[in-house]
Amino acid sequence: MTLFSFLDSSKSHDGHPLLPKTSRRPRTRIKSAAILLCLVAGFTSSACRAQKPSSDLDLHGTITYANHQSYVEVPFEVPKGVTRVTVEFSYTERDKHTTIDLGMFDSQRFRGWSGGNKSTFTVSATDATPSYLPGLIVPGRWKLILGVPNIREGVRSQYEAKIHFSHAGDRPGVSTFSQAPLRPGPAWYRGDLHMHDAHSDGSCLSQSGKKVPCPLYKTVETAAERGLDFIAISDHNTTSQYNDMRELQPYFDHLLLIPAREITTFQGHANVYGPTDFIDFRLTSPHVPDFNRLLDEVQSVHGILSINHPGIPSGESCMGCGWTVPKTDFSRVTAIEVINGGTADGPHSGIPFWQQQLNNGFRLTALGGSDNHDADLKPQTYSAIGHPTTVIYAANLSENAILDAIRTGHVFVDAQGSKDRAIEFTAKTDTNTAIMGDEIQSPAGQQVRFTLKMTALASDHPEIILDGQPATLLDTSAAKQNEETRNFDYQSDGKRHWLRVNIRSQSGALLIVGNPIYLNFSKR
Repeated sequence: MTLFSFLDSSKSHDGHPLLPKTSRRPRTRIKSAAILLCLVAGFTSSACRAQKPSSDLDLHGTITYANHQSYVEVPFEVPKGVTRVTVEFSYTERDKHTTIDLGMFDSQRFRGWSGGNKSTFTVSATDATPSYLPGLIVPGRWKLILGVPNIREGVRSQYEAKIHFSHAGDRPGVSTFSQAPLRPGPAWYRGDLHMHDAHSDGSCLSQSGKKVPCPLYKTVETAAERGLDFIAISDHNTTSQYNDMRELQPYFDHLLLIPAREITTFQGHANVYGPTDFIDFRLTSPHVPDFNRLLDEVQSVHGILSINHPGIPSGESCMGCGWTVPKTDFSRVTAIEVINGGTADGPHSGIPFWQQQLNNGFRLTALGGSDNHDADLKPQTYSAIGHPTTVIYAANLSENAILDAIRTGHVFVDAQGSKDRAIEFTAKTDTNTAIMGDEIQSPAGQQVRFTLKMTALASDHPEIILDGQPATLLDTSAAKQNEETRNFDYQSDGKRHWLRVNIRSQSGALLIVGNPIYLNFSKR
């Protein structure tokens, strides 16, 4: 195991609409290799998954001097059920000074104009490529608008517009706001999974010193300055932040922006990572009568749900902050925020709540989040951006890889948001190897070899937690070197157990919270 996007408004010389020579109308062809567009545009539809690209269109046509300084309309049909339209546009004869600009109308209104500065764009209800407007995807006849500021006499330019339709519940091919991983290859990636800005209740000081809603770009800018690899913007219940995130991602190409929202109810808060679809948050209303209905909606759009700050009391000062949802089905929950801002230890820590569910037999990933509401908070202060940091071993720096790694539990939490503190905790038998989040089946009497590697933790000491209690299995003296490895053997009794690592400072402050390695958890 490895550590881990029809008619021409002008006339030809003979007075007829200028259309492709073979048909006198833009030719619409169902493409047999729609997976190519899925990869290019960064979206995966049911057609892509089944390799039956019934919703992908190729629009072809010819532009000549008859179209010089005019607008050509290229219509196409958007069927019912489409939630996103992505366009990839190209044309020939650029080297002969041909210029074709691009815009679009939906079946009811203008959706945008990018001119010649974008060859690919996307629009949905929640977000759109800059130059274009987000909004409901209305079925019917849409049209691309091709502006032709220049084409020389005798030149024939062939254009192609690839149209891709996405549907509710589709996962992006790589990431929602980027077409490829920001960094290739497996590594430990550091990020902040809980942040707020002007789209909910985030605030900061304006240029004149007034408290104002804090623009999302300041959160992203600060996270980049602090060297984070990824962040999740989790504004309360809303989806308006996603449009800003799509604009910012191309510029911040070292910092992955993951769509999230904090589902905020009277009975508890939970982050949902991944989807941009609206998720109804009105728990206890006729729309969402119980938590299972909410979980159904989250899972239908492939989201990850993480319970937030369960140790914080709920009351008038923070309604719904603690977790009081009755009969929570933890088998459908992915993660729990065990550290929120500075709540690593003490009565507001989420660790006891999490560990109780582990003891109940549920495999839940421990996460951390700053819950930042002010991008200007200084580093190393509670709830500053990146304090704490969640560190994730992922196949690459992409949304899908990060979320998949959360699902598998390949995660530890750096409580103080350092840039270099790290642990690697592994278990090995004669036939199996596991890292944090993995499971080993171990019969009674079998020896399991556990190895802990500590980095940038000199003078700090480890502790092993077995089924929620400290265990005397490992040398707990302070590390003497910047990089240090320790081992211990554990004899399995064939029953269900979990083991994980904490690292504490000389003063006892909690520095690192590791996720468990599970023994025999498939046996209930």
